[in-house]
Amino acid sequence: MTHHDSARLGPTAIRFGAQLWVQSTSWPGLRDAALAAEAAGWDSVWTWDHVLAIFGPWEQPILEGWSTLAALGSVTRRVRLGLMVGANTFRNPGLTAKLATTLDHVSGGRAVLGIGGAWFEREHDAFGIPFGAGFGERLDRLDEAVMLIRRLLDGERFSHDGRFYAFHDAICEPRTVQARLPILVGGSGPKKTLRTVALRADGWNTSGDVEEVRGKLANLQGHCDAVGRDLSAIELTVSFPIILRDRRVAAEAAWAGLMAHNESPNAGDVPHLLGSPAEVAEDLRPFVEMGFRTVIVRMPAPHDLETIARMPEVGELLAGG
Repeated sequence: MTHHDSARLGPTAIRFGAQLWVQSTSWPGLRDAALAAEAAGWDSVWTWDHVLAIFGPWEQPILEGWSTLAALGSVTRRVRLGLMVGANTFRNPGLTAKLATTLDHVSGGRAVLGIGGAWFEREHDAFGIPFGAGFGERLDRLDEAVMLIRRLLDGERFSHDGRFYAFHDAICEPRTVQARLPILVGGSGPKKTLRTVALRADGWNTSGDVEEVRGKLANLQGHCDAVGRDLSAIELTVSFPIILRDRRVAAEAAWAGLMAHNESPNAGDVPHLLGSPAEVAEDLRPFVEMGFRTVIVRMPAPHDLETIARMPEVGELLAGG
């Protein structure tokens, strides 16, 4: 399913995506979690684009993102697959377009190209990857890269001499399986990232509490108005750590075990939704009412199979009003 299918979902149908952490996991464990998500009816499976662990000690083992997605593309049949989100600093945008195109072929047309400006300086320092002169420069680089990727994915053959990238008679063949392979941009930078989303993205990922996200969405609406883009053309996705159990205390205990495994106090400065399906549905309802129809669940390893099996209960509660 692509974001263009959203009209067929109905006004309150919710899609769920599993963001399976690739740190401190095994390939069999991650593969089985992805297969479980597909079997349970989830819409998409995502992973990171990092080369060092980002929660807890950076020395923890971590798998690489694009090759993980390609492997998942071979064993899954229905779920969309993407990075949440790719680090633009890691690759030339021509290579990124080729990776996404190849994943689209491997998966039979299920690739989403997730991308962002990149933020984790330690991994850049470790491997000598240029980090740029600062946050603003990385976001300018991202905007130019997304523009070039879109042109390549759309089948253009062109040259380009820009601030950051130079192409000479570039082309991306074969064409993607999807008529339009969607680009999802992650991040909420108020001046630059959200303008890139408004201009160029098919999807957007954000996170935060209700008021934070409301403010970010209003900012994106302003950028859409400024560039003449209809906000409804952009798939709105919001991400949270979620654990489902019948009782909140059991969900909290399960979460504590996952954090101990990853040697981290939490999964970021965002709300952690731990509890029963009814409690989590109520936590998500304000975001659904804002227009978010895709919820990305942050899933540390070892990936919680009970949560994967029970997320459809949350979807039913939200769809039921």
